[in-house]
Amino acid sequence: MTSLTEHPHARHRLAAGAAFFVQGLLFISLTTRLPQIQRRWDLDELAVSGLLLLVVLLAGAGSVLAELVAARSSSAVVVRLGFVLATVGFAAALLAPAFGVFVAGLAVYGLALGIVDASSNMQAVTVEHLYGRPILPSFHGFWTAGGIVGTLLTLATAGTELGVRLLPLLLFPVAVLAAPFVTKDRLPSPAAAAAVPWRRIVLLGLAMVLFYMVDTAATTWGPVYLGGTLDAPERLTALATLPYLVATLIARGLGDGLVDRHGAVWMLRLSGVVASAALAVIVFAPTWPIAVAGFTVLGGAVATIAPLSFSAAAAIAGGDDFASSQDRVDQVIARFNQFNYVGALLGAVLTGAVGSGNLRLGFAVPMVLILGIIPLASQFAIVRRRVPAVAPSS
Repeated sequence: MTSLTEHPHARHRLAAGAAFFVQGLLFISLTTRLPQIQRRWDLDELAVSGLLLLVVLLAGAGSVLAELVAARSSSAVVVRLGFVLATVGFAAALLAPAFGVFVAGLAVYGLALGIVDASSNMQAVTVEHLYGRPILPSFHGFWTAGGIVGTLLTLATAGTELGVRLLPLLLFPVAVLAAPFVTKDRLPSPAAAAAVPWRRIVLLGLAMVLFYMVDTAATTWGPVYLGGTLDAPERLTALATLPYLVATLIARGLGDGLVDRHGAVWMLRLSGVVASAALAVIVFAPTWPIAVAGFTVLGGAVATIAPLSFSAAAAIAGGDDFASSQDRVDQVIARFNQFNYVGALLGAVLTGAVGSGNLRLGFAVPMVLILGIIPLASQFAIVRRRVPAVAPSS
């Protein structure tokens, strides 16, 4: 079997993986510091929900911008643009001398979040096509690995407020600007968009909504839940996120092989059942260690939903000739990425709003809704266990 570094497109795979890694590092570094942000600016759960709503809405706008720029250049250009903006926004949020500056920095970061989300997934589905087999779970595993590093940094710097000491984080997005992303050398073909079967893609998008509803609720409100509802020590509240991400990383690392062996439909049906049970453990947990166990199982249960959703959407958009429909695939991936933010609204904003008085009620929302993945699983039959290899291109 060809190793990760021996494949002719290994450098493209590692470049896209680096983009996912840095995106996860920055995002989780931010969300695991929400308790600090609440204290610094004296915010309640509803105010935090409002800030998260701002980020989500601007991320949606960023995803639209990614589609427009990619159609005129390439997703390689878009992903670099996204990381430039992410660096600027994150720096402004870290160094903000006033709340207004913090909000402005967060807004720029939110726009960058959408740009990078869309363009890195464009890169990933292209590399997956070049490899000729499902590898999206491992790309999203890079994101999770970045999130784990971000969580460990938060735990290691628990006494450090937002500020100059955290600026070294920005070396990561700067470094990824030089990565060898896949480029394209053809003109866009907007007319191809008419052939996209949007109804099928919307059904896949509903699965994305369910995943990001759960994922954002866990990574955003998990630390607040442990500290505020279950009285976990403040230095340990990030443990809501760390075991969740470790379990997610393991599941995504195994995901490529499991899809090849059992198929996507089987995996997603199992995901729905186990995820709902894990959320029930979180909702009814009498102590914070039990809740941490619930978050851990939850991470492994939902890990492959998002990457398989992108794989299926790209397969539908690409049709029988992926190479000649690359512009259409990029367009679909950018629009499909919008489902990410619908789920984030449910997970971050709705969880916080419903759980403003008691976060147990907030986590009960995804506990019920995640069961919707079970009837949607049949839509993922298009994700082939293995497809013939394609001729190398760049």
